Amino acid sequence: MKKTKIEWTDSTWNPITGCTKISEGCKNCYAELMTKRLVAMGQDKYKNGFKVTTHEDTLNIPLQWKKSHKIFVCSMSDLFHEDVPFSFIDKIMNTIILTPQHQYQLLTKRAENMEKYFRNKTVPTNIWLGVTVESQEVKNRIFFLNKINTTIRFLSCEPLLEDLGELDLRYIDWVIVGGESGNKARPMRQEWVVAIEKHAKSNGVAFFFKQWGTWGSDGKKRNKHANGKLLNGQIRQELPFTPYK
Repeated sequence: MKKTKIEWTDSTWNPITGCTKISEGCKNCYAELMTKRLVAMGQDKYKNGFKVTTHEDTLNIPLQWKKSHKIFVCSMSDLFHEDVPFSFIDKIMNTIILTPQHQYQLLTKRAENMEKYFRNKTVPTNIWLGVTVESQEVKNRIFFLNKINTTIRFLSCEPLLEDLGELDLRYIDWVIVGGESGNKARPMRQEWVVAIEKHAKSNGVAFFFKQWGTWGSDGKKRNKHANGKLLNGQIRQELPFTPYK
């Protein structure tokens, strides 16, 4: 099993690697940085660098995990990247259908492609569909997410880059918020986070605050572990209700 330090999931599964930047949230992409390290280590899976690459030999990996896990699909890519054939996504869906004991978290910045893929398909009940909403400019991704009939819809506001203003959370089950990490990280302000938390609470949406990142709640830059994950003195890491479990 590929365990992960990502706090809102249990494991990662990467049948696709590589990506290209499409919005401000991509600027300091952790997957691109990690890929460079893996290339330097001689990892054969990453011999193409950060070029979008499909990996047929990894499609059956989740079938080997008998116990139930939350699995983040394509943490090192974007499942709905325009260079990924829908025929390959079909193969990923087949694995998901064959493993109902798992919950699969599909997160994308390409909400239009995701909606197009699922337009005439039934979404398996063990899938959670999410979009990244890091700035006001990309809030339209929520519109496309809401068009898909699925068990769980979620937003990842990470890295949160500005005040998002009003959010349409009527059909959203879960919101994740987090600050950026690394030497080039951009600051996240506490009032932006609190505003999202209030929106979530008023709409009955589970709220998960992952971390402050490189910039603390006091606006000072330091190690992300020192900044921690407390929001107004509390850990707020709720998960959505999953009726099929």
